[in-house]
Amino acid sequence: MKKIPGLAGRVRVGAPDASLTPVSGVVAVAELVGRLGVTAALDDAVGRIKQRDRGLSGGEFLVAVAQAQMCGAQFWVGLDRRRADTAGEALSAVPTPAASTAVELASRFGPAQVAGIEEGIGEIACRVVGLLPAARRAVLRTGGATIDLDGTDVEVYGAKKEGIAYSYKGARAGRPHVATWAEAGVVTAADLLAGDEDPRPGAGSLIERSVATLNAAGVTARPKVRGDVGYFAKDIAQAAVEAGCDFSLGVTRNPAVWRAAAAIPDDAWRKAERMKGAQVAVCDYAPAGWPPATMTVVRRVKVHATDISADPRARRRRTIPKAQLTLALDGLVGHVYAYSFIATNLDVSTPAKTVAVEAWHRMRTDIEDRIRDAKHGAALRHLPSGSRAANTVWMWGRCWPSTCPPGCRNWPASTTATDEAATTSAPCATG
Repeated sequence: MKKIPGLAGRVRVGAPDASLTPVSGVVAVAELVGRLGVTAALDDAVGRIKQRDRGLSGGEFLVAVAQAQMCGAQFWVGLDRRRADTAGEALSAVPTPAASTAVELASRFGPAQVAGIEEGIGEIACRVVGLLPAARRAVLRTGGATIDLDGTDVEVYGAKKEGIAYSYKGARAGRPHVATWAEAGVVTAADLLAGDEDPRPGAGSLIERSVATLNAAGVTARPKVRGDVGYFAKDIAQAAVEAGCDFSLGVTRNPAVWRAAAAIPDDAWRKAERMKGAQVAVCDYAPAGWPPATMTVVRRVKVHATDISADPRARRRRTIPKAQLTLALDGLVGHVYAYSFIATNLDVSTPAKTVAVEAWHRMRTDIEDRIRDAKHGAALRHLPSGSRAANTVWMWGRCWPSTCPPGCRNWPASTTATDEAATTSAPCATG
């Protein structure tokens, strides 16, 4: 023990008290896992991951990985630090495996087990929604469901890691490709791609699996698929329609769509919702080969000439028609318009409906917030294993707990023992 001069009272420096834990919040995690029957739901969906029935089951293992990540683990070794926290372990929902054991277990997750994680998410989401107040439950199940698509690159440094490649930014990376249920904030499907893999070919599978998750959660509304310009592909639009969804996808700026935008009458533009200086209209452009009734919505935003960057690489410059850009840079006009385009089969038959669809599409940035939360200061900053299967489980350890937020935000004040038993044991009906 050493007394530090100048401090009020006495400070003791020595071995930490094993009866204290810095992560007492695991009590809340354990309560939530128990009340929702999370472990059993994941076990039923994932199945066995070991021949002998001892140690952690698949569901328990997934809960342990997620719990360690919630407590700050950014690498597999973080599980060893969790095990060393005696008090925290005593409060945890499940015991934490050693890092070496965890990597071995994670490597056993093949396509069937990973698909089981998504199936389990649907069951857990159904239980969560079932505990919400009736009004909130009705909104989620019948008020409209949006499937957002997006991906993100996770930079890594191991030259021999499986499923890793250099991205277009020049960094060695893996690429989590994620679909979310926007209204509930739930990850419904995800794939781990290499940094150089195009996400578009796999988007149809994400949509199909997301619809299955929504059905398992009791959603009856027709889903809508939303994506940025990186998903501008007729195959994705067709996959959405075949899965029973509508779609709204960003459009690449090509000569045909620029000509269609230039032909929009001045009196057709309407003020956009919640975006200063923006206007919305429909143009006469239908991408070739897309589903029938596809329309293109245009948004333009006034940009003052003095606000245009002189850097030719600036993204904003690419959104301005070349002729207008030249006039602005030469000082011949005071302002120009920057354009964005959306291809959709949603109803845009009136100006009011067009404005509403554009405002709704703009909210697709919600998925970027989900990804940012998963990466910044959190576990998805890294793909810590040399095994692609283990990294996929690591990714899901950060993604599947998103199933619980809608319930946490609106949890009933009290729940009877009968309600808890029904929630944790009764299967949810699909549809």
